[in-house]
Amino acid sequence: MCRIAVIGAGITGVTTAYELSLLGYQVTVIDKHLYPAMETSFANGGQLSACNAEVWNQKATVLKGIKWMSQKSAPLLLNPSFSMHKYAWLMEFLGNIKHYKANTQETVRLALLARKRLFEIAEKEAIEFNLEKRGILHFYHTKADYETAIRVNDMLCEGGLERHAVSNEEIKSIEPSLKDEYYGGFYCPDDATGDIHKFTTSLAAVTQKNGVEYLFGQEVTSIQHHEKGVTIQFKASDENMDVEAGTIGSVQADAVVVCGGVGSYQLADMLGDRVNVYPVKGYSITVELRDENSRQQAPWVSLLDESAKIVTSRLGADRLRVAGTAEFNGYNRDIRSDRIQPLIDWVNRNFDLSTEFSVPWAGLRPMMPNMMPIVNRGKRERVFYNTGHGHLGWTLSAATAAMISHEVAAQHPV
Repeated sequence: MCRIAVIGAGITGVTTAYELSLLGYQVTVIDKHLYPAMETSFANGGQLSACNAEVWNQKATVLKGIKWMSQKSAPLLLNPSFSMHKYAWLMEFLGNIKHYKANTQETVRLALLARKRLFEIAEKEAIEFNLEKRGILHFYHTKADYETAIRVNDMLCEGGLERHAVSNEEIKSIEPSLKDEYYGGFYCPDDATGDIHKFTTSLAAVTQKNGVEYLFGQEVTSIQHHEKGVTIQFKASDENMDVEAGTIGSVQADAVVVCGGVGSYQLADMLGDRVNVYPVKGYSITVELRDENSRQQAPWVSLLDESAKIVTSRLGADRLRVAGTAEFNGYNRDIRSDRIQPLIDWVNRNFDLSTEFSVPWAGLRPMMPNMMPIVNRGKRERVFYNTGHGHLGWTLSAATAAMISHEVAAQHPV
């Protein structure tokens, strides 16, 4: 039987393993962490958001980024220190401004396919992950921001999204917990939210029952491509205390799918490919709703404040996830208090609930310069990529996993 190795056990790796196993492959997943979904798939904003499909490649984003460079609490922050990887990525980002509309509408198409597939998987496998199908509400504070958003909304709807304008009164009707005044907004009733970590770990358990092998606590050190397959060598990661540090192992497979998140840049380099993923840090807080008033006042409808670039997701009765910011600062995973505080302040400003018990987190989004995921074969026939989903990994993975699995099947039948 044909064996496929998948590198990475985040949302893209686990959904890919699931789809490959359904097609009849033997699958081995390798991850440096001891459990699935321990990096970007751990505590993201929670939105399954076709309505957030707009790519960032536009002049307005660049101009805002320049203006925000001197503001520590700004939604977008660029560390100006020199890095060849970072500045090469930024130049490619600028070069993709001309593809802004086409890439945005293609992202909408993928997101709609992914939403449908993820709901199918969750129902078939009975996965509980705090799914809320209450839509996503975007709101704007100024007339200028809203008028810009009208053009974006027209483009998204042209791409197949169902999303309509709402007044300040309608905003309050859709989500009564909001206590500020807003100029206007847009509502996408078919989008949803859920706990990415719960979904990924539960789906990983399903795949294990279906025969997928997981090698946790193993860091890939080399990938050798030869005529009849690939050999992946790995060593025990620093987290793996069950084996002697540096212990070497290997897997023989007929093909490999790289789903390595921000590590895909280095993994592709081992394989002679250039996958220009750059780590863009995002922050979140999980507000524990421990008192009855907070549980009553926390929003159930998912929100996106376009001026602050902050999103919310209700994860069951007693948790509210609040996320935002984009930080270009290399592979730094530090949780900075000056980036967490604006999230707490935003909650206090918009809702009547307690933020006393707020758990901070930071994760690195694997972003390509064109904001589009890489879902294709590499230069070599036994090498495939499903990576680079940026801030939309949760939104897009169910579609891209099916796509790459069928591409593997077309070239390497079971």
